[in-house]
Amino acid sequence: MNTMFDIPIFKYKIEDYEKINKELLSYIYNLKENNKVGVERSNVYGWHSENFNLKDTNSIQHKFLMSLTKYIFDVFENYGWEIDPKKIVCTEMWAIINKKNSFNIVHTHPNSYLSAAYYVKAPENCGKFLVENPNLVSNHSYPKIKNENELNASIRGLNVKEGDLLFFPSYLPHKVGRNESDEDRVVISFNINVNHFN
Repeated sequence: MNTMFDIPIFKYKIEDYEKINKELLSYIYNLKENNKVGVERSNVYGWHSENFNLKDTNSIQHKFLMSLTKYIFDVFENYGWEIDPKKIVCTEMWAIINKKNSFNIVHTHPNSYLSAAYYVKAPENCGKFLVENPNLVSNHSYPKIKNENELNASIRGLNVKEGDLLFFPSYLPHKVGRNESDEDRVVISFNINVNHFN
């Protein structure tokens, strides 16, 4: 048997994540304090920030973005894509705070090549990162499944921990499971694009 066109999800552990996460948490909760309503996207009962201001080069969010460069380049390297630092851009970055029983419904990130999720706070039982099979026929026509495997699964999940950084193709339908812990789950998400006009 040959399998073709596998879909990768890259998973990294950020170096010194404990230190940077303290600063990121302070920044994110301050955003929430100043905008308690937030915005509504894929979040259900959770809080979704406006896009981060990434232009302030002295800010924690800008420093965090700059620290991701080597991971972004590694993903490009694995894909076999051309790496031109002047053309690879983060188009937007935001945070989501999911309190107990909140979750994110299935969605994609249009007009991007790569999307990412970074776990600033991820207590036990805070919900898996879940991916739906983008091959529509997997949910359309199939006989009774006896043993679930990679060939017949319609949804797969990844356990996550604080400091984990996930990259995945932006077209991939994904969602976040219900937070069953008594603590917040805090995630930073962002999109990566290539500016072909530079």
